[in-house]
Amino acid sequence: MSISAAVEVKGWCPGVLRPMQSGDGLIARVRPWCGAFGLTQAEGLAAAAERFGNGHIDLTRRANLQIRGLDHTGLSGLQGVLERLGLVDRDPQAEAARNIMIAPLAGIDPAELFDVRPVARALENRLAVDATLHGLPSKFGFLVDGGGTVSIAGERADISLRAVGSAMALGLDTGNGTEWLGSTSRDVAAEAALAAASAFIGISGGRGRLRNLGAEGLALLRDVVRRMLDPVVSELPIVSRKSLGVLDLGAKRIAVGVAAPFGRLEADQLRRFVEMAGDAGVTDIRLSPWRVLYVEARDVAAAHRLAEAAHGISLVVDPDDPILRIEACPGAPSCRSSSVDTRRDAHRFAALAFEGTLHVSGCAKGCARSAPADLVLVGVQGGRQGRYDVIRNGTTRDAAERTIDAAEAGTLLDV
Repeated sequence: MSISAAVEVKGWCPGVLRPMQSGDGLIARVRPWCGAFGLTQAEGLAAAAERFGNGHIDLTRRANLQIRGLDHTGLSGLQGVLERLGLVDRDPQAEAARNIMIAPLAGIDPAELFDVRPVARALENRLAVDATLHGLPSKFGFLVDGGGTVSIAGERADISLRAVGSAMALGLDTGNGTEWLGSTSRDVAAEAALAAASAFIGISGGRGRLRNLGAEGLALLRDVVRRMLDPVVSELPIVSRKSLGVLDLGAKRIAVGVAAPFGRLEADQLRRFVEMAGDAGVTDIRLSPWRVLYVEARDVAAAHRLAEAAHGISLVVDPDDPILRIEACPGAPSCRSSSVDTRRDAHRFAALAFEGTLHVSGCAKGCARSAPADLVLVGVQGGRQGRYDVIRNGTTRDAAERTIDAAEAGTLLDV
């Protein structure tokens, strides 16, 4: 059975101005500007999620935040609050186009080659106002990375910009990962990326993703882009570096990374974290594609107090916590595509002795994880509820070796 026959694949992401219906109501995705929410903004988001939604807040793989459980009246209230906080775009098309991930310690980390936030801002500003770029598919995304202690360069995006020396390399997403085509100065890097995006619209008609362009279309786009670039001056290994807990960045800069189990924050958790972060001298909260929040603390002592306090409200600060090896989507009843309570089961699995990576997915879409995992459990659609297809060393789209009841799944992990 094809994925489209088994579940409804939307093909677009929800926004504040164009929410998506799910099993627990409407979902509104809030995109931070330049990858960060100020503390006032974060506090307002927590209050709005509790007042207008069901209090559930999800961190996404695209370094955004989603507020769940809205009805149409609540949506209107949420939009009003977010407009006052400066978090609403001028229209749904601008909102959908402003799809950018930026390294979460940009401008903080002394090990970063240079501060890439001006490049990200230039991208955002053009995407927000240039109607010709609103023809990009809604899942089309950009990545901006400066290297350093926490890098996102190994994450997947249609067009990537990465610091190399004093310049920026530009890469295109292909079926085999990012292909780095050349480099340009940081002053024109955003323009080069946007020109590549415009060329993609012309070649594809604004449909699909860059990785699905096909050999002929990719060759055309590659030729256009290379004319704007110098050769890459060094090797560019594909890496991502993510860290948790207290991070000594050097030069008296201290950061803290905290994870939300399975990317789920409750409104009260976020509110309390904002309060504790303020006490630690934090000015903003950075998002990441690993559903980890990063902040800069005033000093080492404040950072350790913040990490300990975050652990006290059930956030994860230990990089060896087994829950970090598990990805789980919201599942039933939050998602109408799911037949299993994925996060209930995932919490149970985290207490077992499994050493590998685990993906617990409510359906074949695999929203929580696109990369292969050692063990994948996929909720079965139709028929008896509460059953999982079992896949090893693959993704939700691979063939299952068998189907089991949820109660049996633990036997696969208790080794």
